[in-house]
Amino acid sequence: MIFVLGGTSDSLAISDWLTEKKQAFILSVATDYGETLAKQHAENVFCGRLSKEEMLLKWHATKVHLVIDATHPFATIVSETAMEACKEADIPYIRFERTSEQTDNTYLVADIEEACAVAMKLGKRIFLTTGSKNLPEFVAGLNNRHIIARILPVSDVIRSAEELGLVADQIIGMKGPFTKEANRTQLEMTGADVLITKESGKQGGFQEKLAAAAELNIPVIVIRRKKLNYPIEINHLSELPEILTQLEVY
Repeated sequence: MIFVLGGTSDSLAISDWLTEKKQAFILSVATDYGETLAKQHAENVFCGRLSKEEMLLKWHATKVHLVIDATHPFATIVSETAMEACKEADIPYIRFERTSEQTDNTYLVADIEEACAVAMKLGKRIFLTTGSKNLPEFVAGLNNRHIIARILPVSDVIRSAEELGLVADQIIGMKGPFTKEANRTQLEMTGADVLITKESGKQGGFQEKLAAAAELNIPVIVIRRKKLNYPIEINHLSELPEILTQLEVY
């Protein structure tokens, strides 16, 4: 049994490939929304957050012999936990890591605190494409700026944004990834003069955000992702067959 840590479009593509190759696998996601998408691509779906001990118990119970980590590039805690569990259980771990993309007109920062500090110097209307998880930190760090948050169109997520004080014209409830044109339209409509994003790679629509901002001469603040030391790392689905062959899985 292969255990796929998901929650991204990459994990869905991997699931489709494993299904095509008739490989038994479990697709693990953390949220109800992720579960809804996962069930369209996998028969065996697990929804929930797992500690290292819970991972070990589940893997033992389901006879997992390989873990493929295709979580979001910023879900580093999950990746670190999975690597520790794999090491303890002597199970091979493969990380599917999106490749980084970057252009000019960007300010590279290490974390949210630095992103807010830079944004405060650059503009007054801040367009956030960083999701909802860290929205409270941005609201606190940009407390005298007009924030526009693009978040998932899910009731709990919208409600959380409203509880932080955001009103209708500060919330864009849409699911990406977005084209360059869609990004440009939203930036123009909201009058944004700064864009904050995470270094999410091609599948996260990173390049399209940069291109749209460049056309409008809007500065982009990019929060760099933490680089982990993965035992095995691949960047493209086409690399998976060879790795599985080497591990005598495929």
